[in-house]
Amino acid sequence: MTATTLTQRAAPAAAPTGTRNTRAAVLALAAFEARRLFLRLPVLLAFALHVTWIVWRTLRPSDDYPVLQDADRATQGGPLLVGLAVLLCVNQAVLRSRRRDTERHFAVLALGAWRRTAAHALSVVPLALLTALAVTAQFTWEALKSGAVGRGSVAELLTGPLTVLLFGTIGVLLARLVTSAVAGPLLTVVFLLFFGGGAFPYTGQETGAVWLGPVVTTIGVHPYPSDLLGRPAGWHALYLAGLALTAALLAVLVSGGRRNRAVQVAFAGALALAVLGGVVQTGGVPARTVAARTRASVAPEKVQTCMRRGQVRYCAFSEWMPRVADWARVADRVQALAGGTARGRDLLVRQRVDVRGGLSDDAALAPSTRPGQVTVGTSWGGNRVPEFSTAVAGVLVAGDERAASALCDGRMVTVMWLSLAWQPDPESALRDVRLDDSLKGSAIVLSRTEPLLMTAGQTKVVRALLDRPFYGVAARVKSHWAVLTTPGVTTARAAELLGVRASVGADKCAP
Repeated sequence: MTATTLTQRAAPAAAPTGTRNTRAAVLALAAFEARRLFLRLPVLLAFALHVTWIVWRTLRPSDDYPVLQDADRATQGGPLLVGLAVLLCVNQAVLRSRRRDTERHFAVLALGAWRRTAAHALSVVPLALLTALAVTAQFTWEALKSGAVGRGSVAELLTGPLTVLLFGTIGVLLARLVTSAVAGPLLTVVFLLFFGGGAFPYTGQETGAVWLGPVVTTIGVHPYPSDLLGRPAGWHALYLAGLALTAALLAVLVSGGRRNRAVQVAFAGALALAVLGGVVQTGGVPARTVAARTRASVAPEKVQTCMRRGQVRYCAFSEWMPRVADWARVADRVQALAGGTARGRDLLVRQRVDVRGGLSDDAALAPSTRPGQVTVGTSWGGNRVPEFSTAVAGVLVAGDERAASALCDGRMVTVMWLSLAWQPDPESALRDVRLDDSLKGSAIVLSRTEPLLMTAGQTKVVRALLDRPFYGVAARVKSHWAVLTTPGVTTARAAELLGVRASVGADKCAP
């Protein structure tokens, strides 16, 4: 038997082995390029900045009470920077053979240009997975805080990693379409300017073209219940995944893979996914979400859960019920300082929102005219604590929120002392609850409903009371409660009853 015969008999078994070797070679090249990508300085800096931002944000005292349906969206801005760095570096990696004039040597290798392109596209996947790990760690850190409420969305958490994947595949596609070395850096700069601080230019809108960008944020300072958000996060994740696959497979096609039937079918499927997700996500806020927003804004009692603690009944959206204990600590301390019948008065603390105008609406709520009802918002911690404390004190003194918002006499001294005296640092709390962060002169006092007003004279008296022994002032407040809460009592008279000598001027409030 000749050597030629042996070769001919062995030939049929070589094809599958070669296919397996080619796939292994593609994966090996992808792993090699992924390692090189991660060691590139722009990528290392981007990940370092991302991790630094995560640590800084989650360690702030004001972030001790996170709302998880906001915390998941907060993971989306940082990966944009990582994605831009990956776009730049993977583009340079694909062009490396042209830049170093080694492209002609690849002609003798088993891997054709389209398979090498596929390897470069696959090299982005580990970086997207590493971003997913950082996003998961950030959200888990928030979720484990004792003050956390609400629930997050897996689809929202996928946005960051999918953005990195999308930008990386765009970098590969750009290298196959434009061989110039300046195209990648130029596109990176354009994207950096276009996305600005981490959001699509139409920030604040909920529907339409805004969802064609990688990250969609909304302007607003108040969290909302998760069932009122109406964000098509799942369709958006499908849209980003479809775009990333489309860009990767298009790069493979233009590199010589257009004859491969599997690549053609995969490209058509990826494009269909991108179009489907893109069309559905721009369809607008669902009708059931609009109805739920109206119901929660106009008749919150129909969708809230209530709980009684002592003299106070607390009604809130179900996701916020774990926060009742924090509200109760404040309300109990304020009511314990009151005198007369106010000390044993039944109160209703109701959580209120107004989302009829959209998620970006930040208008103040209308004060309630129901006796004994106090409004509490969906945010907590920081300035929100003295803000709520002042709301409770205002209702105890004036009877209802509408009357409290119209206070312009000596009763304001009693309201502010009740609100601040029990707090660990009363003067800091006074600064926090005033719009201009001042400790002198007149000022607007923050409120979730209509703000209150303090004159310069009232500020003087309140600060003087906070400097005096706590129990002495508390005794005077309770013994003179009837006069201190009488409509029309002057600031000068309130100061006299509380033992403060100060030039207070006339009780003239001006916004």
